[in-house]
Amino acid sequence: MATDDPRLWAAPDGAAQRGESSTNFVNFEPADTAFVRRIDCMRRTLLLIPHEIAGLPVFGFGWLLILLAIGLVARIVIGKVRGQSPGKILATEGLLWAIAAIAVTVVLPRVELHNLDGDPVGMAIRGYGVMLLLGVGSAIWLAAYRARRYGIDPDMIYSIAPWAFFGGIFGARAFFVAQYHRQFIGDTFFETVGNMLRFTEGGLVVYGSFIGGSLAVTYFLIRHKLPVLKFGDVIVPCMFLGVFFGRIGCVMNGCCYGGRCEEGPMALQFPPGAKVYQDQLFDGQLLGFSYDAETREITSVREGSLADQAGIRVGGRLNELNDDRSEWKSAPRDIPAEDVPTGVVVTVDGRRHRWSADQLPNQALPVQAAQVISSISSLVLCLALCGLSRFDFRTGTIMLLGFASYAVLRFVLELIRVDEAGQFGTNLSISQWVSIVVFSLSLGGLAWLYRSSKTAALRSETSPNR
Repeated sequence: MATDDPRLWAAPDGAAQRGESSTNFVNFEPADTAFVRRIDCMRRTLLLIPHEIAGLPVFGFGWLLILLAIGLVARIVIGKVRGQSPGKILATEGLLWAIAAIAVTVVLPRVELHNLDGDPVGMAIRGYGVMLLLGVGSAIWLAAYRARRYGIDPDMIYSIAPWAFFGGIFGARAFFVAQYHRQFIGDTFFETVGNMLRFTEGGLVVYGSFIGGSLAVTYFLIRHKLPVLKFGDVIVPCMFLGVFFGRIGCVMNGCCYGGRCEEGPMALQFPPGAKVYQDQLFDGQLLGFSYDAETREITSVREGSLADQAGIRVGGRLNELNDDRSEWKSAPRDIPAEDVPTGVVVTVDGRRHRWSADQLPNQALPVQAAQVISSISSLVLCLALCGLSRFDFRTGTIMLLGFASYAVLRFVLELIRVDEAGQFGTNLSISQWVSIVVFSLSLGGLAWLYRSSKTAALRSETSPNR
């Protein structure tokens, strides 16, 4: 939070390089009164499960493993009461219990958060992950409900659900990792793999989930000789209900944001820690200046901003713009490293300026609520497709209409998002290119669907009676 009397530290030319300790403090008033409306919609971490309880670790060889062992013993006792032998129970369920034990002792400790010293402090329950699970659950429920209206046993939907879930998660994460692979490279192989698997914190691409989930479900349907188009009509509208909840998770996570805009009903401002806050901080917007990326010349300074009060002027040359970790030594060690506030250091024309975390604005500049727009439009699309399902269309029409409609919505949505760069030498993002492909294939599929149906009907009319 910004204080009423923040201070700016400015080192004379070359002082920082010489290691001099002399400082020059300048007092000034809060920089921008636009930062008074705080948005509390971002809840990246809903709950932090502590690393230890009563001196014993929760994960690894600790409380969770003890609870798992108690559960196994209880299962054997209950089975014995019902006439099942322990050997038979272990033979049929032993692999599942072993997988659970490996997850508790090996996997979960690797995804714990660590403090600045690298010590584990606990596991975060992310708002994004919770909304993701809520989206999956609601989509499965709706699909089971719709299946009855199509004459399909709802149990078949529950059989398909794991394929759709794991295929969708794999596709969504693979798409994101392929697009931003450099962000996931760690110091070790296991750290890199851990970064790739940490999908509950965000980093899932909707199109990737559609592709991965569709391929997995199609494989299941073909393998069991079930009608692909009919199941597609049942399932596709439900996918957009999942997107509705997933985009709410994006708001809570502070990702997938839109471009800069003025304050208004469709504008959001995110707190420190959000990606948009960091982006605006390190391109100078939050400090009140802008610069040419090639020449690094200061091109504008907003009157009354932090940069203006620090004496930064148009025409100066930006030498440095980095985070300031000088206060990390005194930071608490009982919180995750990601929650430790970080200041910023700016050097212009050899003169260094430093702002601590509490001197910086308490929220980012307003951005367009792309996540909210996407969430609402996905819900509307879901309801529209469910409504159209009441009419008599060719089998597969609802599925293809859903894909085509989402392609249009996503293409338009990308016009207000700024978190994806243009691809293939154009200003179109990768999602817009995929939208073009999906829309074209969907229209082609609809044309083929109705043309083949019309041709079949014509052949039936002209064929001789037997």
